[in-house]
Amino acid sequence: MSNKVLIVTGDAAEVLEVYYPYYRLLEEGYEAVIASPTQKTLHTVCHDFIEGWDTYTEKPAHQLQSHLGFADVDPSEYAAIIIPGGRAPEYIRGNAELPRILQHFIDADKPIGAICHGAQVFLSLPDYSYFNGRTMTAYNASRLEVERLGACYADETLHVDGKLVTGHAWPDLPGFMREFLKLVREDAATTAAGAEALTS
Repeated sequence: MSNKVLIVTGDAAEVLEVYYPYYRLLEEGYEAVIASPTQKTLHTVCHDFIEGWDTYTEKPAHQLQSHLGFADVDPSEYAAIIIPGGRAPEYIRGNAELPRILQHFIDADKPIGAICHGAQVFLSLPDYSYFNGRTMTAYNASRLEVERLGACYADETLHVDGKLVTGHAWPDLPGFMREFLKLVREDAATTAAGAEALTS
């Protein structure tokens, strides 16, 4: 079982939604790899919620170095994938390499985590059948994208449907990462048990 987890993002990723998963994965001993359309220094943003506003505010946040470009990603090397939100999903979904990456995790039934606007990237897939009958959540402004995929939109801020973990926004990161890491560990245990059975 691979010890690598892929994070796909780009400029204007929400700072907490990329940094929190990245450091939690490192803390747990995983190799966290950040991929973006091209390998570069990414500019993250801080999305905040202010009383009286109907939407979030956005301010520049920390810079973040990506490790490789989408074209250089071999998804078979990774145990799972995380898709942070922010504004990055709305433009990385137009990258020609992204559907290939996403499709691997769907076809291989590996854990997939998408938080906030992260669900928008799934619209890049040519086939939405994976989402038929599934339930997922996202930031409320992305409800239409979730429903366009054929999934049911969950009002709760955290939802797990099989190997798909989705969260509403950065305040939900503790539960999001808890459930995501649980799936990654379960996959590793299942793979190890299968390998042991083959050798016994």
